[in-house]
Amino acid sequence: MDGRSLKNIAKFIATVGIVFSLFLALVAFVGVIYNEKIVEEYILFDIIFFIVNFVIFLALIKHEVKMSIKDGILAVNLIWILLGLTGGSALYLTSNITFAQGFFEAISGFTTTGATIYSDIESLSHMTLLLRSLFHWLGGMGIIVLGVGLLTFINPTGSLTLFKAESTGVTLEKLTPKIKDMAKGLWLTYLFLTVADALLLYVGGMNWFDAINHAFSTISTGGFSTKNASLGYWSGNYFILWVTTIFMFLSGVNFIAHLRALKGDFKGYLSEEVVWFFILFIALSSVLTYVHMKNAHVSLLESSTHSFFTISSIITTTGFASTDYGKWSHAALAIIFIPMFLGANAGSTAGGIKTIRFIAIFKTLGVQFKQILHPKAMISVFIDKKKVDGKTLGNVSAFIFVYLFSTLLLSFYLFARGYDYLTSMSAAIAVIGNIGPGFGNVGPADNFTIFNDFDKIVLAIFMIIGRLEFYTFIILFSREFWKKF
Repeated sequence: MDGRSLKNIAKFIATVGIVFSLFLALVAFVGVIYNEKIVEEYILFDIIFFIVNFVIFLALIKHEVKMSIKDGILAVNLIWILLGLTGGSALYLTSNITFAQGFFEAISGFTTTGATIYSDIESLSHMTLLLRSLFHWLGGMGIIVLGVGLLTFINPTGSLTLFKAESTGVTLEKLTPKIKDMAKGLWLTYLFLTVADALLLYVGGMNWFDAINHAFSTISTGGFSTKNASLGYWSGNYFILWVTTIFMFLSGVNFIAHLRALKGDFKGYLSEEVVWFFILFIALSSVLTYVHMKNAHVSLLESSTHSFFTISSIITTTGFASTDYGKWSHAALAIIFIPMFLGANAGSTAGGIKTIRFIAIFKTLGVQFKQILHPKAMISVFIDKKKVDGKTLGNVSAFIFVYLFSTLLLSFYLFARGYDYLTSMSAAIAVIGNIGPGFGNVGPADNFTIFNDFDKIVLAIFMIIGRLEFYTFIILFSREFWKKF
C-alpha cells in the first residue's frame, strides 16, 4: 500500500471516528440524566477515542482525499471492524459482558442484524440501551453514506467511491449531481421518518425513551428493543404494533423513492421492485393471517395484527417480535421462512437478497423458457422498461449463489460445533441476512448467548460479510486486489 492510500484511509476513518465520538457523548449525557455509575469511565473512554481520531485528522488536515476504488473497498471493511471494536468497548464498559460479547453486540447493532447476547434486556442501564439503538441508527443508512457526507469537508468535489463500495442492489441510481447532495437528502429523509415514528409511538403510549429507541431500531430495520419481550411488551396495544408495522415496511422501501416523494415525485413508488415488494408483503401477511387464525383460533384483528407485524419484521430484516411466533403451527413457520430469504428493496436499510434480484432472476428464467420455444429469437430482460445487460444479470446470479453458499457454509460450521440443525440453519440465515432472530434456540423468545465467544466472533464476521453483500469483503482475498495497491 502506498503512502497516499494510507493517508486517504486514515483521514476518512479519523473523520468518521470524530463524529462517532460525538454521538457517544450523547449517550454519556443520558447516563448523567439517569445518574448511572459507569458514566465517568465511559466519558474518559470517549475523550481518549476523540483525541486519538482528532490528532490523526490534524496530522492529515492538509491532505486532499481522492480515493480509488481499492481505497474505498479497504476503508469500508476497516470501518466496520474498527466501529465494532469501539462499540464493543463501549458496551463492555457499560454492562457486565466479555469483550467478545461486546464485539458481537456492536457488530449486530451496526449491521442492523438485531441478534443479541443479552438475556435480561430490561436490567440494562439506559446508557447501554441507547448505545445499542444508536448503533442501529447509525448503521442503518450506512456509516459509509455518513462518511460520504463528511467527505464534503475534506474533498469539496464529493466522491462516489465509498458509496459504490457499500451500495446494495443491482445498480446505483444517482439522483443528484453530487453524491454529497444525495447523502444529505437521504439522511434528512432518514431523520424525518425517525422523528415521525418516535412521535407516533409516544402518542400511542410509549415513554419518550422507549419511543426514541424503538424509532432508531425500526427505521434502521435493526430490531433491538428496550424490553425482553420486544414489541410483545405492547402486544395489547394494536396502535403501536400497526405503527411499527407500517414504518418497518416504509424502511424496507428504496429510500431514493422516499426522497423523490418528499420532492413531490411519487413515481419511485411505482417501480417494479417497490410494487412487487408490496404485493409479496400483502400476500404473505394475508396467508399467514388466515393460517394463524385457523390454527390458533384467534380473532381476525389479533391474527392480522401479529401476522402483518411478523412478515413486515422478517421481510425487512428488522427482527422485532410482537409474539413468540416460534410456537405457531408448522404451516405458519413455513410461511415465515419465505421472507427470511427475500429481503426488501435495494437502497433501503434492510438486508437479505433484495426483491430486485428475484425480479431479475425470474425474468431471466422466463427468457430462458421463451428461447427454448424460439431458439433464434433475441429476447432481453427488461426491468422498469429498461434493458438489463448480461453483465448485471450475471452479477445477480453470482450474488445469489454466494449468498446461499455462505449460508450453507455457516450452517455446516455451526452444526459441526454441536448445535442442532434448526438452530444452525436459522442462525446462519439470520446473521447473513441481517435479520436477527431465527428459530430453535435463537427464536424470537431466545437470544445468541448459547454460542461461545469464538463462535460469536465468527457470527459477527458473517454479519459484516452479509451487510457488505459479500463482494466487498471477498475481494480482499484476491491477489489481484493487492497486486497494484
